Amino acid sequence: MEKIKNFYECLFIADVTGGEDATKATVEKFVNLITANSETVIEVAQWGRRRLAYPINDKPEGYYVVCTFKCDPSFPAELERLFNIDENIMRSLTLRLEHEPVAKAAAPAVEEAAAEEVVVEEAVVAEEPAAEATADNE
Repeated sequence: MEKIKNFYECLFIADVTGGEDATKATVEKFVNLITANSETVIEVAQWGRRRLAYPINDKPEGYYVVCTFKCDPSFPAELERLFNIDENIMRSLTLRLEHEPVAKAAAPAVEEAAAEEVVVEEAVVAEEPAAEATADNE
């Protein structure tokens, strides 16, 4: 009988006070661990260095990483245990998803369209003062 595999989403915040190399090493360590113990890795989103909502251990910033994967139900408990042991992990959260996740491949196209809209709006704003200036000169 085949074991049941569930979908999980894991968010962890790595400490950035040790420097960029130490942060990258910590992130790679846990992403490789998730990849090695998962049947499928749907997405690894590195949100990067961000300001925390409140200081954790007197540190105002952290490096955010979100991983979505499919694995055995026993792995998330082990992953949380390893997060708690590592001093470079400030916070972590692992959730079992009730639905099958979909990778966000369409996001870059949406971002490009949003960037084009911003450029168009800037052009319109730039034209309006010029029209007012010609009206003042008359």
